[in-house]
Amino acid sequence: MREGERFAVVTGATSGIGRSVALGLARAGLRPILIGRSRERLANTAVAIAAAGQSPILIRADLSSLRETAAAAAEVLDQVPALDVLVNNAGILSPRRTETDEGHETTLAVNHLAPFVLTRALLPALRASGRGRVVQTGSSTSDQASIDPDDLELRRGWRMTRAYARSKLALLMVAIELAAAERDRGVDVNVVHPGLVATDLVRAGGIDQWVWRHILSRMALSPEQGADTLLHAALSPDFAGISGCYLKKRAPVLPNRRALDPGLRARVLAATERLAGAA
Repeated sequence: MREGERFAVVTGATSGIGRSVALGLARAGLRPILIGRSRERLANTAVAIAAAGQSPILIRADLSSLRETAAAAAEVLDQVPALDVLVNNAGILSPRRTETDEGHETTLAVNHLAPFVLTRALLPALRASGRGRVVQTGSSTSDQASIDPDDLELRRGWRMTRAYARSKLALLMVAIELAAAERDRGVDVNVVHPGLVATDLVRAGGIDQWVWRHILSRMALSPEQGADTLLHAALSPDFAGISGCYLKKRAPVLPNRRALDPGLRARVLAATERLAGAA
């Protein structure tokens, strides 16, 4: 570890937007810490980052498991004294309702609960950097989503797109709460909709995957283009001290009106804390 070295944690960095974000952070002089499920894919990304002049730290963890997510955070804290950037980018779009080994609905676990657990655990290191930044990958699907704090895991009325949109709305609402709590502690928190990006997120099979591969993907941004606003939020001096925003194309925009309701946000945060427990 070199004196003055700066660090950035990135999840979902083995492909798509996350890989482009990790490369962009490395080119900006930060040493990436990559958290992912596949050792082989982590190693492949590490080769690309090494070509950008950085030696990444690799941590294997399945982010559908809150225990493994917490263990990954502990490993980060063991290795770095301070953290400049955390990009929670890992996400899934599941074709059917499943539950993790810990009993959580899988879409919510990966898209919302794991980022919550990871961010909560890494706050001391983010504060220690002087002005740490948390960037969450959101989605415009949250813009019209509804949410029930008493049923975040959609035990009633589960649908693939509904579960995904609700998980991203929960992510956004809790990020706004966290931004307010951390405003005077040296941590900025923002949520970014990267746009329609050509990634391997849609692996549902059937008509959904066919539509994505043959129609929507032709209009999609490249992963590099999708990473642009995330990197802007993570690195730009223009965003120093800017927190609690929902960003599209580098600019703050109004989120779902439900995300502007303090009482509802507080209920979603409380439900998230109950589900995440002590992980």
